[in-house]
Amino acid sequence: MKVITVPVDKVIPYDKNPRNNDDAVEPTAKSIKQFGWQQPIVVDKHNVIVAGHTRYKAAKKLKLKEVPIIYAKHKDGTWLTDEEVNAYRLADNKTGELAEWDDDLLADDLGDITDIDMSDFGFDELSDDSDDANVNDLDLSDDITDKFELKVSCNDEKSLERLFDRLKGEGYKCDIL
Repeated sequence: MKVITVPVDKVIPYDKNPRNNDDAVEPTAKSIKQFGWQQPIVVDKHNVIVAGHTRYKAAKKLKLKEVPIIYAKHKDGTWLTDEEVNAYRLADNKTGELAEWDDDLLADDLGDITDIDMSDFGFDELSDDSDDANVNDLDLSDDITDKFELKVSCNDEKSLERLFDRLKGEGYKCDIL
């Protein structure tokens, strides 16, 4: 695999890209600015983007003149077929959606980062060192008999589910309003 640098205007966006990635462009641009190019754009034999539309848009936003690319080829150097290109384009995006965060390990990693603002990359709630309550830190021992509303901000749906499961286990009725 050979990474080469080409003028950004030589790279052609795939006109039927099914991913709506506009919300990721700004954080990706900040990532490129902070860390440099760590992942090239993958293009087919016609320089059409196979993987890396967000990086391409970020490069345009940063007004970069050149971008790193790799060509979508088999290890023997032959080009991927059109069908393989389309399949890879979809697989590359979908496989990332299948992964989940381990919130404890993520919190540990984020806690070790002190000189970089991780909110630039979408880690707003997790990188915040405020005194927000953790699901496991809530004291549910008080006898609460009155109806009350609690505003909960969670990083993901699973955190909210764990909180509700814990509250229900303590005998509380929980509803999302």
